[in-house]
Amino acid sequence: MRIYFIGAGFISRTHMDSLRKLGLYESTQVRICDSNPKTLEDFIDLHPGAVGFSDAKHMLSEDPQKDDVVIVGTPPSSHFTLAMLGLKSGRHVLCEKPLVTKSADADLLFKEAQQRGLTIGCCSSRFAGLEMAKVVRDILQQGRIGAPYKFSFIHRVNRGRPGIEYQPHSKWFLDSSVSGGGILFDWGPYDIASLIELLEPERVEVHGAWLSRPITDVDPTDVVNDVETHCGAMMKFIQKNGDDVFIQYERASCTHGNTFNQVELEGTLGAITWDSFYGGEEITLSTDVEGKIHQEKEVVTAKDEFSPMDNPVRWFVSHLENGQSPAIVNEQAVFNLHCLQAIYQGARTGEIQIVERVK
Repeated sequence: MRIYFIGAGFISRTHMDSLRKLGLYESTQVRICDSNPKTLEDFIDLHPGAVGFSDAKHMLSEDPQKDDVVIVGTPPSSHFTLAMLGLKSGRHVLCEKPLVTKSADADLLFKEAQQRGLTIGCCSSRFAGLEMAKVVRDILQQGRIGAPYKFSFIHRVNRGRPGIEYQPHSKWFLDSSVSGGGILFDWGPYDIASLIELLEPERVEVHGAWLSRPITDVDPTDVVNDVETHCGAMMKFIQKNGDDVFIQYERASCTHGNTFNQVELEGTLGAITWDSFYGGEEITLSTDVEGKIHQEKEVVTAKDEFSPMDNPVRWFVSHLENGQSPAIVNEQAVFNLHCLQAIYQGARTGEIQIVERVK
């Protein structure tokens, strides 16, 4: 396998660590490009077998092979151009999240991939295929909570803004012309992917949404800072069987209110509550027994040594090999991006937004 990394920063280095854990490091031919000579040099110092380039077009100019993969690890504003370049070079493409910053661009990438018989994927798969999600799906399929009707998915932290408290050197996170958006484009791709993996909606309706940027005394004034750090939406997921599940969604990397996390799926016969998609181990099933609440708790642990950061490469390679993995690719990647954009559009217009699966 040959992998062509575009961007030699933190994300690409993480993917290299994943290749090592997957046992693919020695057998993979690595090409890497970055316009920053120092960043490129540092990457090659860590991985001497990699061949460096300063230009993506030059790197991708050699004839493609069947299992070639381009991995785009640059800020979101460049994702469409670089992912399209990868597809047009005749190679599969795995792109950092969000896939792109515009719905129309996602459609164009999928069309290009389809025409060329290639795969376009997104790294929003980091939390796909978790053991906790498998347990929740089993409970749903067994009918233990009856018909699900409401899903609360809320994650609020007081201070955790990319470019300020988290990775403070990466100020591009704060500029929407580069990042495409704030917390909704940073953590939203994982959130939406997790919700959709569990409920598998055929149609998503955004009935209300909001975006906000709480002000603090340490907000930078020497750079552009125009992204949301607190967002929320009320959505309706229409499932394959026609049932509706209402989603109460909220995500904050900055709030003056309380830190608060809730992941709870309620049904007509019971409810499931768990700590989080992101490291929680305990799940609680609440049902009714003789008119009283009865709770069963279970500790769920991962069954392998891989971390969420390994999953994008892990699932994408598995998908290319046998088509069986939780990779977020093609129609699914486009659908997820459309759902994120529907929240943005709903917040900006105040109008109901509807997203249908690509047929």
